[in-house]
Amino acid sequence: MKSTEELLKIAVAALEDIKANDIRVMDVSKLTSLCHYMIVASADSTRQTKALANHVHEKVKAAGEPIHSIEGEQTGEWLLVDLGDIIVHIMQPTIRSYYDLEGLWADAAWQTSQKSPAVSG
Repeated sequence: MKSTEELLKIAVAALEDIKANDIRVMDVSKLTSLCHYMIVASADSTRQTKALANHVHEKVKAAGEPIHSIEGEQTGEWLLVDLGDIIVHIMQPTIRSYYDLEGLWADAAWQTSQKSPAVSG
């Protein structure tokens, strides 16, 4: 079984592989018992959100780790991939802006993926 940090690296790398935009990682372990980390990333289309979620699923499964669920595949505007200690949110920009998870979780420790542009939060 991989550590949470190893699984986090796998998930972020999978998002970067398919050019997710504005990847943000937040450590929410001190704020909730739901999970340790949330990853938020943007995609330009429903096709890309679905491709990103499937790629995360494939990479995590290939690493021998379970996927608890994938939600939102019907509309494709916001997909959630539940990895247990990590929740991955893949959203189209208008949906991301509307729900503002970064604002809701403003007290979390934020990190920006190396390949994504820094975003002030």
